[in-house]
Amino acid sequence: MLLYFVPSEGIVPAAVLLLGTEPTDLALILGVAVVGATVGQFALFSAAKRLGRERLLQKRWFRVDDDTLARFDGWFDRWGPVAVPVANTLLFTRGMLTVPAGLAKMDDREFVALSAVGTLSFECLLAALTVVLLGV
Repeated sequence: MLLYFVPSEGIVPAAVLLLGTEPTDLALILGVAVVGATVGQFALFSAAKRLGRERLLQKRWFRVDDDTLARFDGWFDRWGPVAVPVANTLLFTRGMLTVPAGLAKMDDREFVALSAVGTLSFECLLAALTVVLLGV
């Protein structure tokens, strides 16, 4: 993710270990993780939409260089909105299409829905791996 406050890669497994694997526990863990990540991505998406590429690249808190952003812009240009949930499902590209989607002026509701779908799939995989690998 571009703005990395609380990495779900550590939080979700820890929550599964601490809270358990009952369906209601998992639903709560996944719900909080999806809402938190989606709100964070929507904030960055909105900033990109309002600020534009050049002003965003000047911000100290934006830790992506022009070449990297251009690469992800290319992915978004090629695949369109469907790339958002796909990227959010994959470990090393999570959140990377948030800014290109904002710069492309993607519809807010569509972005939130697709971002949440991709994040939910990632968090479900993460929780399942925790249960299987750690035998919880």
